[in-house]
Amino acid sequence: MQFLVGLGNPGSAYASTRHNIGFMVIDALVRRLTTQEISKKSFEGELYKSSSKFLLKPQTFMNLSGRSVLAVKQFYKIDMPIVIHDDLDLPFGAIRFKMGGGHGGHNGLKSIDGAVGREYLRIRMGIGRPKHGSVVDFVLGKFYDEELPYIDEWIDKAIDGILALETLKYDDVASQYSQKKITVKGANV
Repeated sequence: MQFLVGLGNPGSAYASTRHNIGFMVIDALVRRLTTQEISKKSFEGELYKSSSKFLLKPQTFMNLSGRSVLAVKQFYKIDMPIVIHDDLDLPFGAIRFKMGGGHGGHNGLKSIDGAVGREYLRIRMGIGRPKHGSVVDFVLGKFYDEELPYIDEWIDKAIDGILALETLKYDDVASQYSQKKITVKGANV
């Protein structure tokens, strides 16, 4: 049983922001799979179940994501999560599969590391870095208009990799479904 966790912040103010790409992937998976919502107040998140997956969107805000992950993991006695998150250190549209490692300053990962340890699979979704201005404003900001036409393709590629993890070895998935970036036409970003 896969335990997929998409990171983001709850509320309409954060919807469709770079920091919420994990939520966006989970939402797309829920639309693609046959799922049933099984949320409980103690989970502190929106939890869905399909025949072979648990899909979680923690509603604790990013910095406390580990609480929700730990609650679901303990209740269902399931393996380590596969965490889908934004990554400033990768260019826009990149996808990287990484086993374990540090949090790289990502507060959601830091919280999960503290709750369940660091040895879990991460699906790093590259959002790039701002050329100028605040990193916080960039991360919590909406995608640029030039990027919007590529979002669905990017999410679909990540989902294809997630689904392939059921039948392929990790190294094969990482090789076949990682991508370096998406070239945005006409971008001034």
